[in-house]
Amino acid sequence: MGRRNRNRDSTSQGKQHFSHSHILKPINPAEVETLTCNACEQPNNDKPNFYGCNSCQYFLHENCFNAPRFLDHSSHSSHPLTLLASPTYSSRSYTCKACGSAGNGFCFSCACCEFDVHLQCASSPSSLLVDIHPHQLELLFGSPFEDKNIVYSCDVCNVIMKTDDWLYYCAGCDFMSHLPCTISPEVGVFPRQQPHPNPNPNPNPNSNTDPNPNTNSAVEMINAANEAHEQIIAAQIRAQIEARGRAAALSLWD
Repeated sequence: MGRRNRNRDSTSQGKQHFSHSHILKPINPAEVETLTCNACEQPNNDKPNFYGCNSCQYFLHENCFNAPRFLDHSSHSSHPLTLLASPTYSSRSYTCKACGSAGNGFCFSCACCEFDVHLQCASSPSSLLVDIHPHQLELLFGSPFEDKNIVYSCDVCNVIMKTDDWLYYCAGCDFMSHLPCTISPEVGVFPRQQPHPNPNPNPNPNSNTDPNPNTNSAVEMINAANEAHEQIIAAQIRAQIEARGRAAALSLWD
C-alpha cells in the first residue's frame, strides 16, 4: 500500500498563514452569524469562504488569505509593495493612499515612502463596467485634470473628492466616482505577478523523497518567500527609522 502524503492531508485540515501562528481551518460562514475579516476588516455580508482560528477569533476571507505577499502596483512604480499584517507605525494605524480612510488591518506598504494601501483598494481592477454608468470606467490614481487646483466631486455621492484619491473615470462623459461608490470592497483582483522560479528544477529521480516533486518545490518556494519577506520588511523599517531621524535632526538644526 502506498504511503500517504502528509502535506496533502494537513492542507485538507487547514493552512498556515504568515499573519497568524496557528493553522487556519476552513469555516462555513453560514454556521456563524457574524464574521469580520482581520485582513480587510469587512464582514461576511455575502457569505464568502473563510479561514479561521476559533480559539483566537482570527478570521480571513479566502481571497484575503490568498493575497500575494509582494505586489508591483502601477500606483507606486518606484518600489514593490509588501503585504503587512499590521501597520509598522507607532499609532498601529495608517491612512490609505487610495481612498483616504484609516486602516488597522492588512495593507500593502512601502515603508521607505510611507505609502500604504488597503488590501481591497490595491485589488481594484484597472477598468470595469458597472450599472451606474453606461461606459467603461478607468482607474486613475489622482485628479484627471492637468490643473490640480480644479475642484471636482463624485458623481455618485456628490461629495468633493481629494485630488490625490484614486477614482474611476470616464473621460468622454467627465464622469467620476470614488472607489467605494463604484464597487463594493472586495479582494481578489490583483495585478498579475511574475512567477517565482522553481528552486529545484532538476530533482534526482533516484532519491528517496516524496513521490510528488511539486510538494518539495512548493515548500522550498514558501520558505524562500518568507525569508525574503522578512529581509525586505527589516530593510524598509530601517530606512523608515533613518528617514525620520534625519528629519528630526534637520528640525533641530533649523
